[in-house]
Amino acid sequence: MAINDLATLVVGSGNYLTAPVGTTMPADLLTPLSPWQNVGHTSLEDIFGITSEGGEATTIGSLQNKSLRTKYSARTETMTFTLQQFDTAGLKLYFGSNAPILPDGSVGVPTNPEPTQSAFLAVFVDGDNHFAFYAPRAEVYRADDMAISDTESLAGLPIGVKPMVHGNNTWTYAITPLGGVLATGATAGTPGSFTPEGAVVPANLAALAGVIATPTTKWTTGQHVNLGDGSKAYWNTTVWAAGTAT
Repeated sequence: MAINDLATLVVGSGNYLTAPVGTTMPADLLTPLSPWQNVGHTSLEDIFGITSEGGEATTIGSLQNKSLRTKYSARTETMTFTLQQFDTAGLKLYFGSNAPILPDGSVGVPTNPEPTQSAFLAVFVDGDNHFAFYAPRAEVYRADDMAISDTESLAGLPIGVKPMVHGNNTWTYAITPLGGVLATGATAGTPGSFTPEGAVVPANLAALAGVIATPTTKWTTGQHVNLGDGSKAYWNTTVWAAGTAT
């Protein structure tokens, strides 16, 4: 893996948003448009976290090899942040989407609470950089007990966001990488170049998976692209290969 100074993150500000289940990630993460809605003020100290359950490793062996393979159980992850806005919408995120609004305007705490089902987006800003977590479907509900411990800081509602599989997806949530736009194409040369212009150079041969070669015929002698780990690669008509075309 190559060193990329632009891929480091110091959070300066951020926002947490929800939208109807299945809403796609906004094209502009810094100005998400409707139906994305900001959940409100959140903690400056307990910014964001991810906890997980499961993922235990089981070693499977044979008579000839006692540690032949390792199998992992399913892992469930929960994103957490602290909401500091005690309005009706915030209270329903914490106490349950089925929390009733009583005649006097107060929010009732349901005996059988139901999580809020929504798409979820967390965007963090670091100067000119921004970084996001996106789940097309998630369950939003309380993550921990609430405690108001002093008179000098904002009280908070610990919120948990549990990403769920949506439709035919094989993933539950996505993370936008820092450091620039990923390369989608590579043009032959000595050395060649990556597109779009300014794209991050793939780290190694494996990172070329999905990068489209131009031309798609076998590159000619001496043609190659330089990779992030200092190695070279070329297109051999069907796959990316290490080294320089011969």
